[in-house]
Amino acid sequence: MDETEDGRRLKMMPVVDEYTRECLSIDVERSITAEDVVDTLASLFRSRGEPAFIRSDNGPEFIARAIKRWLDLFGVRTLFIKPGSPWENAYSETFISRFSDQVLKREVFTNLLEAKVLVEDYRSYYNHHRPHSALGYRTPAEFAVAADLNTKVKEAEKSQKLGSVLTLS
Repeated sequence: MDETEDGRRLKMMPVVDEYTRECLSIDVERSITAEDVVDTLASLFRSRGEPAFIRSDNGPEFIARAIKRWLDLFGVRTLFIKPGSPWENAYSETFISRFSDQVLKREVFTNLLEAKVLVEDYRSYYNHHRPHSALGYRTPAEFAVAADLNTKVKEAEKSQKLGSVLTLS
Protein backbone atom coordinates (compact mmCIF):
# COMPACT_ATOMS: atom_id res chain seq x y z
CA MET A 1 0.00 0.00 0.00
CA ASP A 2 1.03 3.58 -0.64
CA GLU A 3 -0.70 6.79 -1.63
CA THR A 4 -0.46 9.59 -4.14
CA GLU A 5 0.50 13.06 -2.96
CA ASP A 6 -3.19 14.00 -2.69
CA GLY A 7 -3.63 11.29 -0.03
CA ARG A 8 -5.54 8.83 -2.21
CA ARG A 9 -4.73 5.17 -1.67
CA LEU A 10 -2.58 3.09 -4.00
CA LYS A 11 -2.80 -0.67 -3.69
CA MET A 12 -0.08 -2.81 -5.25
CA MET A 13 -0.09 -6.53 -5.96
CA PRO A 14 3.28 -8.01 -6.90
CA VAL A 15 3.42 -11.54 -8.32
CA VAL A 16 6.79 -13.23 -7.74
CA ASP A 17 7.99 -16.57 -9.13
CA GLU A 18 9.48 -18.39 -6.14
CA TYR A 19 11.95 -20.38 -8.24
CA THR A 20 13.42 -17.69 -10.49
CA ARG A 21 12.65 -14.76 -8.13
CA GLU A 22 11.27 -12.90 -11.15
CA CYS A 23 8.64 -10.31 -10.43
CA LEU A 24 6.11 -11.28 -13.09
CA SER A 25 3.82 -8.31 -12.55
CA ILE A 26 2.91 -5.56 -10.14
CA ASP A 27 -0.66 -4.32 -10.38
CA VAL A 28 -1.01 -0.72 -9.22
CA GLU A 29 -4.57 0.49 -8.70
CA ARG A 30 -6.71 2.41 -6.25
CA SER A 31 -8.24 -0.92 -5.23
CA ILE A 32 -7.71 -4.52 -6.31
CA THR A 33 -10.65 -6.90 -6.46
CA ALA A 34 -10.86 -10.66 -6.86
CA GLU A 35 -11.73 -10.05 -10.54
CA ASP A 36 -8.52 -8.04 -10.93
CA VAL A 37 -6.55 -10.91 -9.39
CA VAL A 38 -8.15 -13.37 -11.83
CA ASP A 39 -7.36 -11.07 -14.78
CA THR A 40 -3.70 -10.82 -13.75
CA LEU A 41 -3.36 -14.56 -13.16
CA ALA A 42 -5.12 -15.36 -16.45
CA SER A 43 -2.64 -13.19 -18.32
CA LEU A 44 0.31 -14.85 -16.55
CA PHE A 45 -1.10 -18.34 -17.14
CA ARG A 46 -1.41 -17.59 -20.87
CA SER A 47 2.17 -16.36 -21.12
CA ARG A 48 3.91 -18.73 -18.69
CA GLY A 49 1.62 -21.69 -18.08
CA GLU A 50 -0.12 -22.67 -14.89
CA PRO A 51 1.85 -23.13 -11.68
CA ALA A 52 1.14 -26.02 -9.34
CA PHE A 53 0.41 -23.62 -6.47
CA ILE A 54 -0.40 -20.00 -5.72
CA ARG A 55 0.89 -18.82 -2.33
CA SER A 56 -0.73 -15.74 -0.78
CA ASP A 57 -1.92 -14.15 2.40
CA ASN A 58 -5.56 -14.31 3.42
CA GLY A 59 -6.60 -10.95 1.95
CA PRO A 60 -10.21 -10.83 0.79
CA GLU A 61 -9.15 -10.47 -2.84
CA PHE A 62 -7.20 -13.76 -2.58
CA ILE A 63 -9.66 -15.95 -0.67
CA ALA A 64 -12.77 -15.07 -2.68
CA ARG A 65 -14.80 -18.04 -3.84
CA ALA A 66 -14.57 -16.80 -7.43
CA ILE A 67 -10.78 -17.13 -7.35
CA LYS A 68 -10.90 -20.57 -5.77
CA ARG A 69 -13.35 -21.79 -8.43
CA TRP A 70 -11.27 -20.25 -11.21
CA LEU A 71 -8.03 -21.81 -9.93
CA ASP A 72 -9.79 -25.18 -9.62
CA LEU A 73 -10.55 -25.05 -13.37
CA PHE A 74 -6.81 -25.04 -14.02
CA GLY A 75 -5.88 -27.52 -11.29
CA VAL A 76 -3.90 -24.86 -9.41
CA ARG A 77 -3.88 -25.31 -5.66
CA THR A 78 -3.65 -22.58 -3.05
CA LEU A 79 -1.21 -22.21 -0.18
CA PHE A 80 -2.43 -19.56 2.24
CA ILE A 81 0.01 -18.33 4.85
CA LYS A 82 -1.16 -18.19 8.43
CA PRO A 83 -2.12 -14.71 9.61
CA GLY A 84 0.84 -13.04 11.31
CA SER A 85 3.33 -15.50 9.75
CA PRO A 86 5.16 -13.58 7.01
CA TRP A 87 8.06 -16.05 7.07
CA GLU A 88 5.72 -18.52 5.34
CA ASN A 89 5.85 -16.22 2.30
CA ALA A 90 9.56 -15.39 2.43
CA TYR A 91 10.15 -14.75 -1.28
CA SER A 92 7.29 -12.29 -1.50
CA GLU A 93 8.18 -10.60 1.78
CA THR A 94 11.79 -10.19 0.64
CA PHE A 95 10.66 -8.66 -2.64
CA ILE A 96 8.21 -6.33 -0.88
CA SER A 97 10.90 -5.19 1.55
CA ARG A 98 13.31 -4.31 -1.28
CA PHE A 99 10.52 -2.73 -3.34
CA SER A 100 9.51 -0.62 -0.37
CA ASP A 101 13.09 0.51 0.35
CA GLN A 102 14.01 1.17 -3.26
CA VAL A 103 10.77 2.69 -4.55
CA LEU A 104 7.97 3.38 -2.11
CA LYS A 105 10.07 5.12 0.56
CA ARG A 106 11.86 7.22 -2.07
CA GLU A 107 9.03 8.33 -4.34
CA VAL A 108 6.10 10.66 -3.91
CA PHE A 109 3.64 9.68 -6.62
CA THR A 110 1.69 12.58 -8.06
CA ASN A 111 -0.97 10.34 -9.61
CA LEU A 112 -1.89 6.77 -10.47
CA LEU A 113 -0.30 6.84 -13.92
CA GLU A 114 3.03 8.03 -12.55
CA ALA A 115 2.94 5.27 -9.92
CA LYS A 116 2.26 2.64 -12.60
CA VAL A 117 5.15 3.88 -14.77
CA LEU A 118 7.69 4.08 -11.94
CA VAL A 119 6.66 0.72 -10.50
CA GLU A 120 6.98 -0.94 -13.92
CA ASP A 121 10.42 0.67 -14.37
CA TYR A 122 11.48 -0.82 -11.04
CA ARG A 123 10.08 -4.25 -11.97
CA SER A 124 12.14 -4.22 -15.17
CA TYR A 125 15.26 -3.11 -13.27
CA TYR A 126 14.69 -5.79 -10.61
CA ASN A 127 14.33 -8.58 -13.18
CA HIS A 128 17.03 -7.56 -15.67
CA HIS A 129 19.69 -5.52 -13.86
CA ARG A 130 19.71 -6.35 -10.15
CA PRO A 131 21.80 -9.45 -9.33
CA HIS A 132 20.69 -11.69 -6.46
CA SER A 133 23.12 -13.55 -4.24
CA ALA A 134 20.66 -16.47 -3.95
CA LEU A 135 20.81 -16.84 -7.74
CA GLY A 136 24.60 -16.92 -7.93
CA TYR A 137 24.71 -13.15 -8.47
CA ARG A 138 22.64 -13.43 -11.62
CA THR A 139 19.53 -11.42 -12.32
CA PRO A 140 16.19 -13.24 -12.16
CA ALA A 141 15.94 -12.99 -15.95
CA GLU A 142 19.41 -14.53 -16.42
CA PHE A 143 18.58 -17.27 -13.95
CA ALA A 144 15.26 -18.00 -15.69
CA VAL A 145 16.97 -18.32 -19.08
CA ALA A 146 19.60 -20.67 -17.61
CA ALA A 147 16.92 -22.74 -15.85
CA ASP A 148 14.88 -22.99 -19.07
CA LEU A 149 17.99 -24.02 -21.02
CA ASN A 150 18.85 -26.67 -18.42
CA THR A 151 15.30 -28.05 -18.66
CA LYS A 152 15.52 -28.19 -22.46
CA VAL A 153 18.91 -29.93 -22.31
CA LYS A 154 17.56 -32.53 -19.87
CA GLU A 155 14.52 -33.10 -22.07
CA ALA A 156 16.76 -33.51 -25.14
CA GLU A 157 19.02 -35.95 -23.30
CA LYS A 158 15.99 -37.92 -22.17
CA SER A 159 14.59 -38.10 -25.72
CA GLN A 160 18.00 -39.15 -27.10
CA LYS A 161 18.14 -42.00 -24.60
CA LEU A 162 14.62 -43.01 -25.54
CA GLY A 163 15.56 -42.80 -29.22
CA SER A 164 18.46 -45.20 -28.74
CA VAL A 165 16.42 -48.00 -27.17
CA LEU A 166 16.87 -51.29 -29.01
CA THR A 167 13.85 -53.41 -29.76
CA LEU A 168 14.34 -57.13 -30.07
CA SER A 169 11.68 -59.26 -31.71
